[in-house]
Order: sequence, then C-alpha cells, then structure tokens
Amino acid sequence: MIRKITIAIDGYSSTGKSTMAKALAQHLGYLYVDSGAMYRAVTWWAMSRGWVSDDLIDEAALTQNLPDMSLELTTLGDGILEVLVDGARITEAIRSMEVAQRVSQIASIPEVRSFLVAKQQLMGLRKGVVMDGRDIGTVVFPQAELKVFVQADPQVRAQRRYDELTAKGQIVDFQDILSNINDRDYQDTHRSVSPLVQAKDARVLDNTHMGMAEQLALLISWAELAIQGEH
Repeated sequence: MIRKITIAIDGYSSTGKSTMAKALAQHLGYLYVDSGAMYRAVTWWAMSRGWVSDDLIDEAALTQNLPDMSLELTTLGDGILEVLVDGARITEAIRSMEVAQRVSQIASIPEVRSFLVAKQQLMGLRKGVVMDGRDIGTVVFPQAELKVFVQADPQVRAQRRYDELTAKGQIVDFQDILSNINDRDYQDTHRSVSPLVQAKDARVLDNTHMGMAEQLALLISWAELAIQGEH
C-alpha cells in the first residue's frame, strides 16, 4: 500500500499557490485545503458585520463572536473549491480587492490564527492532504513530509492577479494591485504571530518564469520522492 503524506505549500501572495496545490492534490487523489481562503472568509465575515472600517478593526467583537462562526470548505466534482460561511456561499466574494486589502490585518490577530490553525490541523490528521498558505510548513504541519516555499517577482505576481480579476469582469488598477501585493508581503513577513518565513527544510519554487505545466511536473516529482521517503 502506498503511504500517504502531508504536503505543505507556503509562499507569497499571488504566486499561484492555490492553483498548483489544487492540481497536485487532484493528481495524487489527496484532500486540498486552501488556508488562505479560510482567512479571507473570516475577513469577509468581519467586514459584513461592520467590525472592519477604513480606520480600525473591532478585534473585541470579532474574537468574541469567532467561536460562533460556521466555516465550511467543500470541493465540487470538478475540483472547484466552495467556501461557505454560516451557510452562505461566498467563494467569489472573498476574492475581491476589498477583502484582499484587509486579510493580512485580520490574519495577524492571534485569536484568528489559533481558531483557523486548529481547524487546519484537524483536516490533516489522516494524512493525504495538500494545504497551502503562509505558515503551513512552519506552524500548522511542521512535520510535513514535503514542504514547498513559492516565490516570484512582485511585478509578475501583480500582472497575474490583474489578469485574473479582469477576466472575471472586475475593473481594477494595476498599480493598486502591485501596491496591495507589496503591502501584504510586508505585513505577512513582519507580523508578530506566525510570520511568513521559509521553513529550513522547504524546497524553493521560484515560478517567475515558469508555466503551470512545468510547476506541476516539478511538484509531482518532489511529491513522489517524499512518498518514497526520499529527499
């Protein structure tokens, strides 16, 4: 019987982590978990209740009500991830620029991280999981058999994000997206709780000049080695 492993994919925003993690999970027949979608969902939830404004975040209200929040991730037959909060489908809503501009701040709140890390660790108890995010290999699954750290040039990431949003019909400004990416990079790497750092035993994947097929082939080769107990 082929053993199952845990695969942690961390890295900067808009590097395509979710797309590659999902494709790898489908190839291996593993569970895919987008931890970033979970943080975006909490951000959307807090915004929808008026706890987030231009000037401040009502952390007291957010953390007090957090245990009552119902968050569910499901994967449809075609591999598309569905995100539901309190029974409402918010898959597209969490991908807005408004949510993107606030998610790093929400993710820096210790109670939010503890709440979601506990959920994420439960999802990985049986192995056979591919999870992507910022602290999966360092905090959520420090013993993961395969850890990957994804990076790419900020200009390239901004262009990818711009193309993704405009393809959905959203009217966005490239410079705003680039600024948001740079801001999120700073916040993600400088927060006091679970900052974005490369795990010492992670394989680095710089996809600045790589296409999806090339990335997936590389990930599959790394996964096969890890499943066999090799590095």
